[in-house]
Amino acid sequence: MLDLTYRAPEPKVIAGAKSDWELVIGLEVHAQVSSNAKLFSGASTTFGAEPNSNVAFVDAAMPGMLPVINEFCVEQAVRTGLGLKAEINLRSAFDRKNYFYPDLPQGYQISQLYHPIVGEGEIIVDMAPGVARKVRVERIHLEQDAGKSIHDMDPNMSFVDLNRTGVALMEIVSRPDIRGPEEAAAYVVKLRQILRYLGTCDGNMQNGNLRCDVNVSVCKPGAYEKFQETGDFGHLGTRCEIKNMNSMRFIQQAIDYEARRQIAIIEDGGVVVQETRLYDPDKGETRSMRSKEEAHDYRYFPCPDLLPLEIEQAWVDDIAANMPELPDAKKARFVLEFGLSEYDASVLTAEAENAAYFEKVAEGNDGKLAANWVINELFGRLKKESTEITDSPVSPEQLGAIVGLIKKGDISGKIAKDLFEIVYTEGGDPVQIVEARGMKQVTDTGAIEAIVDEIIAANPDQVEKAKANPKLAGWFTGQVIKASGGKANPAAVTALVTAKLGL
Repeated sequence: MLDLTYRAPEPKVIAGAKSDWELVIGLEVHAQVSSNAKLFSGASTTFGAEPNSNVAFVDAAMPGMLPVINEFCVEQAVRTGLGLKAEINLRSAFDRKNYFYPDLPQGYQISQLYHPIVGEGEIIVDMAPGVARKVRVERIHLEQDAGKSIHDMDPNMSFVDLNRTGVALMEIVSRPDIRGPEEAAAYVVKLRQILRYLGTCDGNMQNGNLRCDVNVSVCKPGAYEKFQETGDFGHLGTRCEIKNMNSMRFIQQAIDYEARRQIAIIEDGGVVVQETRLYDPDKGETRSMRSKEEAHDYRYFPCPDLLPLEIEQAWVDDIAANMPELPDAKKARFVLEFGLSEYDASVLTAEAENAAYFEKVAEGNDGKLAANWVINELFGRLKKESTEITDSPVSPEQLGAIVGLIKKGDISGKIAKDLFEIVYTEGGDPVQIVEARGMKQVTDTGAIEAIVDEIIAANPDQVEKAKANPKLAGWFTGQVIKASGGKANPAAVTALVTAKLGL
C-alpha cells in the first residue's frame, strides 16, 4: 500500500421510501488455477478444445478411478495466499460436496469445507488517491470445477461438455466488508490484478476463468458498526447470493438492483428470503434460482479417496522467497523512484506487462517524461487500435530512445510525435531515423535569430501588441517554429523573441 494513512470510503447509502439503508456485500470469487493439468488428473486444461477431448478416466468418474493431487495446483494456491498476506495452513483436507447435476459425473464435487489450505488474509482496494477499503479474506480453498451443459444446439436435447470437469479452482471468500457496488467491482479488479501478477490465474472472465458469487444484504445506518463490535450477524439483513457474475459492470448493476429489491420488500412489511439468484442483464434485474442451501444440504463428508494434505513450512518459505513484486509495492516504488503521481503509477502498474514495459522505457531517462509517453502516446494509440501491449509495434527500447532524444534536446515534442508515428508504422532505430531524415532540432541561435528578425520585421503591428501585452509574444514563438519546419528549439526561440522585443 502506498500510503498507510488512507481513509476508508463512505458506505453507499440508498434512500428508501421510509428511511435510508446501507449495503453489506461479500464476494466468493472462483479463480481457475493456471496449470497445464487438472487438480486430480493429468488431463489438459486448454480452453477451446473439442468437446469432451480433455477428459481423463477419473474426470469422467469411471469405476475404480482414484484422484491424485496435482502438486503444482497446491503450490499455486499457497502462492496466492502469500500474495494476499494470508495464513497458510500446513495441514488441510478435502471433502465431498454431494449434489446431482448432469455435468458433474461423480455426483459430488471434491472441495475443502472444514480445513481449507489458506486462512485469513486481506486485500487493499484503492478507490481514489488516499482512499481505500481493507477487505478481509476469510479463506481460500481448492476444489474441482464442474463441466458445462449446452442447451442451444438442439431444440429437444441438451449436451454436456466435460472438458472443464476437474479443472482446479481457488474459491476466494471475502468477509462482508464491502459497502457499495463500485467497491465490489474494484475488489474484483484488484484481486484479478494480484492473481495475474502472481501468475496463479489468468483472470480471463470471458472464458469463465474468473467469476464470482455476490452476497448482498441491506441494513439501517449504524447497524454495520454494531456488527463489527459484536460479530453478531443479527445486526445485518438477510443476504441473497447472485451467482456466476463475470462482468464488472453487471456486478454493479446486479448489486444496485438487488439492494433496492430488498429495501422495497422490507419497507412493504415483507421478509427477505435467503436464496440464490441470477442476474438478467437484458432485463437489468435479479430473479430467484433456488432457496439458499446450507452445508448440511450437500451432505459434506471427508473425501475417502484423499489423505489430509500436509505441506512443510520450508516449502512454503521457498515459494515466499520467489514471489514477484506485487502491484501495491510496485506502485509505491514507481512514485518514489520515478517521481510519478499516484494516479500515473496506478495506470502503469494495472498490468504486470505494462509496468515492465514502462521500466524499460524509463531506464536512463526522465521517469515522468517516460510515463507521459507510455500512458498518453503509446497506451492511447494501442487502445484506439485494440492492440495489447505485448503486440505493440513500438518496443520499449524504441520508445526509450525517443524519450532520450527529447531529454537531450535533439528533438522537440512535436518532432517526437512525428518520429513516434514513423517508428509505429515503419519501425526502425529512432536515432538513425532522426539523422537520416534531418529531424534534429535546431539549437543554433544564429540560425534561429535570422528567422526571428525576419518575422519581427514583417509584423510591426503584432510587435506593438506584444509590447503592450507580453503574453502575445507567444505568437512570434509559434511563427518562428513554424517557419523552421518545427525544428527550432522552443526554449531558444522564446528567449530570443523576449530579448528582441525588449520584454
